[in-house]
Amino acid sequence: MDSILVTGGRPLHGEISISGAKNACLTLMPAALLSDEPLTLTNAPRLSDIRTMTQLLESLGCEVASLQDGRVLAIGTEAISNHTADYDIVRKMRASILVLGPMLARDGHAVVSLPGGCAIGARPVDLHLKALEALGAELDLREGYVHAKATGGLKGGVIDFPLISVGATENALMAATLARGTTEIRNAAREPEIVDLATCLRSMGAQIDGDGTGTITVQGVDRLHGATHPVVTDRIELGTYMLAPAITGGEVELIGGKRSLVAAFCEKLEAAGIDIEETERGLKVSRMNGRLKPTNVKTEPHPGFPTDLQAQMMALLTLADGTSVLEETIFENRFMHAPELMRMGAQIDVQGGTATVTGVETLKGAPVMATDLRASVSLILAGLAAEGETTVSRVYHLDRGYERVEEKLGACGAKIARVAGA
Repeated sequence: MDSILVTGGRPLHGEISISGAKNACLTLMPAALLSDEPLTLTNAPRLSDIRTMTQLLESLGCEVASLQDGRVLAIGTEAISNHTADYDIVRKMRASILVLGPMLARDGHAVVSLPGGCAIGARPVDLHLKALEALGAELDLREGYVHAKATGGLKGGVIDFPLISVGATENALMAATLARGTTEIRNAAREPEIVDLATCLRSMGAQIDGDGTGTITVQGVDRLHGATHPVVTDRIELGTYMLAPAITGGEVELIGGKRSLVAAFCEKLEAAGIDIEETERGLKVSRMNGRLKPTNVKTEPHPGFPTDLQAQMMALLTLADGTSVLEETIFENRFMHAPELMRMGAQIDVQGGTATVTGVETLKGAPVMATDLRASVSLILAGLAAEGETTVSRVYHLDRGYERVEEKLGACGAKIARVAGA
């Protein structure tokens, strides 16, 4: 099993190109199930999760061509030949549940295993199921699988989410495009990935209004056609690499970055004393002098502070001159990186969904273990700033969401290498 070896204490200087968004691409790929014409996605990230979704779609009868060194995905689904998403594939990744809505909408039946993914709380799929039931689906859960059918097809309806859910909004949005009549999705997620999906679906012929707001209206159509769509910039990768010069010192330009994608995050970075400048090519982030300032963080649905940047922000605040409080409101069990940061000398007290971080002057390199995707990169960030060597094990988590981390950081002067496992 591979690990990442980081030798800290080097300020970073240079530029990093930001990839297409993992979370957007994983949603766009199942949209190909809605049409018998090809969907081509450009600016696709090259990640293990994308390979897992490719494997899942191919198991359902899709033809997936990876072009231009994986940057372009051409997906054709002339017919769905298999309507069962098997546990052996689905267990690897929670986004697999997103094939349920499109299969049900197109052919009126689907069997999908309950999904897996990072162990950061229950993250139930009940909101997905309630949304599909509101469109007339009949659902039966047995032996770990969702058995769904819609005799005569889905029908438009009102979906009123009690809680905001990105995945459930995506599943509902795709299903509603082919449902007969009008669907109103209330308390919908507003993330850029939702807007990106709606933009793609419109280019395929869907009639959608209100994406990016709390209420999305979909007028169902008889069929969708093929399209070519560029995957939106990955705002979580963007925020992560913005933290690299913030924690080490130096100046790095993030090519393709936009402040609008990470506005709430930028506000917290600036509160901590980091300079952020918009450029013609992206965002330039720098920290030249002095210790970081403490700041409090509360994760919230978009446009609030993203939960997927909480672990990385905690790594930064371990070095602040004072005490910071991080409150996690989206997922339970999402402070599992805290004990690993404490192995490096961080002072962190976790009480339920709140972590109190008392900054230290220096972190010390240590062997640490990644517990989930975002935790893995938070430990790499800590290692960049620490004295001595840090070895991050179980980096298969990292490869699910970050493309060639060691190359991107190494090009900016970081001493970082991947060590092949036995």
